[in-house]
Amino acid sequence: MDTFQRLLVRRGVGALEASRDRCQDCGRTPLTGEHVHLYDGRGSGIVCALCRPRRREAPVASELVRHCEHGLAVRLTPSAA
Repeated sequence: MDTFQRLLVRRGVGALEASRDRCQDCGRTPLTGEHVHLYDGRGSGIVCALCRPRRREAPVASELVRHCEHGLAVRLTPSAA
């Protein structure tokens, strides 16, 4: 790879990494289909299902991790004749 290509790859990887949600306790990126738990207060943020048993307080909410393309798929619609 030449220098310009390397720069583009690094920029793309950095942008993807910056937009990821990570567990507040272990830093792991939750997988698609996994439940994450949301907390308020001092330990605010998301906590993965593996780290949830370590916390005593109840989460504010729990959500299912969806695929990154959820809601962006093309839907077929009936065509007018």
